[in-house]
Amino acid sequence: MKEKLKTYRFPLILLASILIGSIVGLTFGEKTGVIKPFGDIFLNLLFMTVIPLVFFSISSAIANMDSMKRLGKIMGSMMTVFIITGIISSAFMLFATILFPPGAGADIQLETPDEVEDVALSEQIVNTFTVPDFVDLFSRENMLALIIFAVLIGLATGLTGEQGRPFTKFLTSGSEVFMKLIQLIMYYAPIGLGAYFAALIGEFGTELLGDYAKAVLIYYPVSILYFAFGFTLYAFIAGGKKGISHFWKNILAPAATALGTGSSIATIPVNLQAAKKIGVPKDIRETVLPLGATIHMDGSCLAAMLKIAFVFGVFNMDFTGISTFLTAIGICLLSGIVMSGIPGGGFIGEMMIITLYGLPIQALPVISAIGVVVDPPATMINSTGDTVSSMLVTRHLDGKDWMENAEVEV
Repeated sequence: MKEKLKTYRFPLILLASILIGSIVGLTFGEKTGVIKPFGDIFLNLLFMTVIPLVFFSISSAIANMDSMKRLGKIMGSMMTVFIITGIISSAFMLFATILFPPGAGADIQLETPDEVEDVALSEQIVNTFTVPDFVDLFSRENMLALIIFAVLIGLATGLTGEQGRPFTKFLTSGSEVFMKLIQLIMYYAPIGLGAYFAALIGEFGTELLGDYAKAVLIYYPVSILYFAFGFTLYAFIAGGKKGISHFWKNILAPAATALGTGSSIATIPVNLQAAKKIGVPKDIRETVLPLGATIHMDGSCLAAMLKIAFVFGVFNMDFTGISTFLTAIGICLLSGIVMSGIPGGGFIGEMMIITLYGLPIQALPVISAIGVVVDPPATMINSTGDTVSSMLVTRHLDGKDWMENAEVEV
């Protein structure tokens, strides 16, 4: 019993701080805005650390690989896992929306946004994967470009051979230093998360009403069920009963951080710690988790399906038929892939839903409002889904007995 309490001590402290903050927010309302800076400090500390952490962790993991074949296998297995879990999560929400249509009878006043920037698809692709200047890599808004740059640096370092060894050591050292920095920052997490939730609930706690209530009431139970049962199943496939045990012992801290920050990217450092404690090999966790924070979004797939079903109901469109359902699942995968790991990143996915379905631009604020209220659990599933995915990738590459040989931290 004492060992179990020791294992869950820090996650329980985080959850307690969130609960206390929520109670304070409901009690004092908007007055809790005065302590919001304490939450912003925690958020900013994570964000200012995540850029160098992602660069050093990815580049060092690739540079230290004994074989480029290993990298190819990790990437191939990772994309397979991401696509399969994305399809499963989309289908899960599709089934829920068929049983409980979220947009039926909705009465929403549509408003046209003042300005919507019209960007060509080719330009969107260029801006997503590259930046025009080196200094632009230091912005979290260009996370995918940074990841690609880190992968290329790691590849170049590994292919350089002996002459690249000193630089490999530098990258490895940088990765360890920034992981230690994250450990120091996490000592402040209970205060930061508590203050953040107090201000958040104080400002928005009583506004989740009206026509959106039904959609919210669908998303939260479905997301919790997927988190509890879906991830348990994935953990079992990855490592059997031990996989389930190690997953649930270490996943609460990343889940709480994702809920508090609303950011998959800000949760990367905590996720890397959790995967290390679970026993996921260094090269797999430091490749899958940073990439997953940008291109693996089970929670966003759940949300995208809800948004599609909701907007179909609002505009009295027929949301039935195999072709309609398959198209919706495909759009969920696409919108999940283009989501960025920062708060509010779902806007791009919402624009994609509107564009691909040919919906009027007035539909944008309709589904954007849903995105705002479902963002916390969606981000939690996005982030924790990366952790269990790294376990599945390890199972595929290292065999069913990988947990027996893993260096699990307790």
